[in-house]
Amino acid sequence: MQHQSFIAGKVVVDVGCGTGILAIFCAQAGAKRVYAVDASDIALQANEVVKANNLSDVIVVLHGRVEDVEIDEEVDVIISEWMGYMLLYESMLGSVITARDRWLKPGGLILPSNATLYMAPVTHSDRYSESVDFWRNVYGIDMSAMLSLAKQCAFEEPSVETITGENILTWPHVVKYIDCYSVTIPELETVTTGFKFNSMMRAPLHGFAFWFDVEFNGPAIPTSDYHSSTSFTENHLVNGSQRKKRTNPSEALVLSTAPEDPPTHWQQTLIYFYDPIELEQDQAIEGLVTLTQSKENARFMNIHLEYTSGGRSHVKESVMR
Repeated sequence: MQHQSFIAGKVVVDVGCGTGILAIFCAQAGAKRVYAVDASDIALQANEVVKANNLSDVIVVLHGRVEDVEIDEEVDVIISEWMGYMLLYESMLGSVITARDRWLKPGGLILPSNATLYMAPVTHSDRYSESVDFWRNVYGIDMSAMLSLAKQCAFEEPSVETITGENILTWPHVVKYIDCYSVTIPELETVTTGFKFNSMMRAPLHGFAFWFDVEFNGPAIPTSDYHSSTSFTENHLVNGSQRKKRTNPSEALVLSTAPEDPPTHWQQTLIYFYDPIELEQDQAIEGLVTLTQSKENARFMNIHLEYTSGGRSHVKESVMR
């Protein structure tokens, strides 16, 4: 609704419409026509929802993949709730890119407009204790032989859970900034970043947390054709800092999944170490994280984490499946 002036009287496509709620919001904002696209059978229910709300004259539900369905006109706006856990797990951003390249007019609007994936080191003694230390004494019985298996079961795979700002040991690092107007599908196949943190306190380091923000801005400055592979230079990440394309930063609307913000169903994604590292205040933690699409299943994500602290190096491999 805060972007109503860009939606009223315009043609919109909702990528991965689900129940159709965003398409209906666009119709309520005065869209001339909304194409609601979903590959799954939920499109059948979406069509019923549209009929029940007397919006069949505005909303056209298309049951099929964005790559396959046909829309016989260019669109002014793309809206999509494409974000997955850790932003990119099972995300539908590839479909948004396809819709953009197939249908979006130059100067058109994409909501959300950009996304940022963050990471930070975390301490979480309670979680570690309940998963691991429990086995040291079970009703007076020494079950410490279970410890290595307990660690593997609890921490082998990434964990989607809610933490708070109190668990975070440093300011976050930007893993990936995504400009929805210029990002390409190959760019998402592998995401790599080096990081260096200095702990703000003395505490055990239990792993790393990942979360994201998405931002809803007005249309990009139309200096380039979306249908070419040319990126908007004004939107690029320059020396690690984002150049904003909007004229007034206070106009931005941000949906954040950060630990210090109200919880969402995305929560945060944590990668725990099998053994914590005791950190001193200001101690450095540095390394590299690489996120790649799994060859075994494009929806899975491989996470390769190398980290060094206190002169010791570690590698953690995990798969988000």
